[in-house]
Amino acid sequence: MTDKNESAELPSLKVHHLRPAPGAKTARTRVGRGEASKGKTAGRGTKGTKARYQVRPGFEGGQLNSVMRAPKLRGFKNPFRTEYQVVNVGQLQSLFPGGGEVTVEALVAKGAVRKNELVKVLAGGELSVALTITVDKVSAAAEQKIVAAGGSVK
Repeated sequence: MTDKNESAELPSLKVHHLRPAPGAKTARTRVGRGEASKGKTAGRGTKGTKARYQVRPGFEGGQLNSVMRAPKLRGFKNPFRTEYQVVNVGQLQSLFPGGGEVTVEALVAKGAVRKNELVKVLAGGELSVALTITVDKVSAAAEQKIVAAGGSVK
């Protein structure tokens, strides 16, 4: 038996002994540094703008570039605008000739509007039948025509 002090100990591994695997790290290629590999033209070919200096992105050789050619901002577009599908009272007259209940579902079923969208009734045309209208919005002039014809707006 041997003492602990006399046992064959492995040399301790320390962080400063660690090295990358051979061939894992290669030196950066220094271009344009003499007549060796990547010397002279330094991989840029011969002559021309790109051989002489770095060309900024978007540069089109002096031609008016695409950013300048594009139309400039004119006016303002409200991203919060509410879009309505429009139905005139004249259309309601032809869709519901006998009068009755007008809802968004009924208008979708008759093909006057698309489903899952807001509907607004406007005052275009004439109305002579009594309609009970339940839609998202009704203009003031349309409401007058509907009430004058004996209908109501909810």
